[in-house]
Amino acid sequence: MAYALITGAAKGIGKAIASELASKGYDLLLVDLDAAGLAHTAATLVSERKVLVHTLTADLSAPDTAYKIKEWTVAFESELQVLVNNAAFGLNGAFDKLSLTEQLHIIDVNVKSVVALCHLFIPVLRQQEKAYILNIGSNAGYQPVPYLNIYAASKAFIISFTRSLRYELRRSNVHVSCVSPGSTDTGFVDRAGMSSAIRKTAERYNMSAAEVAKIAVKALLSKRKERITGVQTKLGVFLSWLAPKSWSEKFGADIFSK
Repeated sequence: MAYALITGAAKGIGKAIASELASKGYDLLLVDLDAAGLAHTAATLVSERKVLVHTLTADLSAPDTAYKIKEWTVAFESELQVLVNNAAFGLNGAFDKLSLTEQLHIIDVNVKSVVALCHLFIPVLRQQEKAYILNIGSNAGYQPVPYLNIYAASKAFIISFTRSLRYELRRSNVHVSCVSPGSTDTGFVDRAGMSSAIRKTAERYNMSAAEVAKIAVKALLSKRKERITGVQTKLGVFLSWLAPKSWSEKFGADIFSK
């Protein structure tokens, strides 16, 4: 049986992607910092999807975590076909007012862990007849977003990195995709410390995590290069590309400075 390795799998989009891949017959290797949430997700997927689920509680902001994940998966390497880099978080606030340590942790989780896991697992994935890497971006990665500064920059990195990595691996058996959700009904706004005003704005456009996961897994298994989820999200990205940069920056600032 083929395995899929998914980070940030205790809840939200990661949990939904795990469920969607399980529905396609994949057994699961799930990683998250939230031990209780991870255990609940694993039990739910075993019961509902009838698949094998193994879990690892780990902090992706720690410098050696990617190596620990690699060591943990050794027993499954001959069957590992999918790597999903989903774990990420952001902080809402002025750059100079937010904790430097936490902002550096955003880079550790959103950027460094993705780079490390891709580098460590590409040799493993190359052993398969076909294999897949899915990196989760964000609509925030297509423009600067004041007051969501480091998160948006980290997702811009993911989009660019994934495009380049896909090109480098284009003649291999490893297919690389990037899926960028817009506003999604997850715990992201809570972790980011967003205000009630921002939450209300987000709720107008929210997709469910399950909807995003269906789009993401379909894009991945059909070898799509890049996918932005939802018509409104696509329109927003297009308009931010079309408009003068000062306008899109001000638009983002008007939302996230509240």
